[in-house]
Amino acid sequence: MKSINSVHTPTQRPERILQFGEGNFLRAFVDWMIDILNEQGDFDGNVVAVQPIAQGLAPLINAQEGVYTTILRGMQGGKRVEEMRQITSLSRVLNPYEADDWASYLAVIESPDLRFVVSNTTEAGIAYVKEAHRTDAVQQSFPAKVCALLHHRYTHFHGDRSKGLVFIPCELIDRNGETLQSIVLRHAHEWGLEDGFNTWVEESCDFLNSLVDRIVPGYPRSEAAAYEERLGYSDKVMVSAEIFHLWVIEYKKRSYEAELPLKAAGLNVIWTDDMSFYRTRKVRILNGAHTMSVLAAYQAGHQTVQDCIADKALLYPFMYNGIFCEIIPSMDGSKEELSGYAADVLERFANPFNPHQLLSISLNSVSKFKTRDLPSLLGYIKKEQALPTRLVFSLAALISFYEGVEFEGSALKGSRGGETYLIQDDQAVLEFFQSQYKAGGSVGEKAKRLATSVLSNSAWWGEDLTGIDGLTALVESYLTAIWTVGMKSAIKEVV
Repeated sequence: MKSINSVHTPTQRPERILQFGEGNFLRAFVDWMIDILNEQGDFDGNVVAVQPIAQGLAPLINAQEGVYTTILRGMQGGKRVEEMRQITSLSRVLNPYEADDWASYLAVIESPDLRFVVSNTTEAGIAYVKEAHRTDAVQQSFPAKVCALLHHRYTHFHGDRSKGLVFIPCELIDRNGETLQSIVLRHAHEWGLEDGFNTWVEESCDFLNSLVDRIVPGYPRSEAAAYEERLGYSDKVMVSAEIFHLWVIEYKKRSYEAELPLKAAGLNVIWTDDMSFYRTRKVRILNGAHTMSVLAAYQAGHQTVQDCIADKALLYPFMYNGIFCEIIPSMDGSKEELSGYAADVLERFANPFNPHQLLSISLNSVSKFKTRDLPSLLGYIKKEQALPTRLVFSLAALISFYEGVEFEGSALKGSRGGETYLIQDDQAVLEFFQSQYKAGGSVGEKAKRLATSVLSNSAWWGEDLTGIDGLTALVESYLTAIWTVGMKSAIKEVV
């Protein structure tokens, strides 16, 4: 079969966007948008991506010279909609952990064409990690990478105020741009970098908060061969996503809509000076429903989000009641508007064309629970003076999902019905669960130990949750039920 490059060749343009992350989401969201801008003649710029870790998709994407296909599918007005597009906005992917790409990475940082930086390094990516400044190799954590690259650019251009960069992170944490900037400045202080650099970062660069919304299942593995037949070429990094998309970008200094005219291109992009309503609605309802449900659903035998929606006897009512009876009551704002958004979310979850794998959503579930579900759990307790049973059960399901005592590579090995699955999270998180489960004991002893140790881990949650009246005992009872009667029977008690 022909390669994609034989039917659709790359387009050479200035590389105006540096992108940390080469995974499915950014390629089906940001790069897809930039491709539309280029097609309309409103931008004339490409994206150069950087692998945030040493292993990634760079070899596969570069083998196709950055060209790949997006497959957007969904229901609109009761009719099936499908859009396929060959993306040429991604020029290449660099792996700065390799010596050959390190020089290329520095050259991009030195480029006068570079203007924007986008990222999606997971919720755990924008976090402070103490590390020394180095100029001969890439830093390990994302904020440290940003501090080092900005200092390199500052030095290269001798502090030219016109060479600052605009950051639009896509990680799903609150105030993602502001948080990134604060950690960058912390590194600059600890590394003893000159005051002029700090001023340049604060005044010549801009860190925008943003919110992204598009469900991206990723590579359509079971349908890839059929799509390649339809397309007439081979594409090893095609990516499927839903039709719906939303990007809310919050600015403080000024809007960059004139430089990045996404909304003018017909894209669902909102530039605003206050994104709080949009973020809370999306993270607590859409992402919160995912994180609340997927770990229990996987342990109950399901594979995809669509399986959960189809399970009208168990998982669908668990998710539905969790949203409408616990998450929405925990929130401020119009209940009518929030309920309407939630109904749209459930319709999107039911999209039969993009089966969203539960295990792909399970990545970094501890930090996801803190961001997406813990605010609803605490908000419900404050408003209702009671424990939200479904949200509490989802926390117990998280603890049981992370049961494992052996590693396979960097992942902890879990077991479901005799088959192994991989638990992927920060190494310290996985080692914590490994040590807790290695201690063994009876079901009751294990449930008590895990409930107490997890809830008291204030480094994860920002507070010691064992101080909440009745919470530890309820998590312990749910864990006991899960390990005694099984996940399906345990869920029935809280539906």
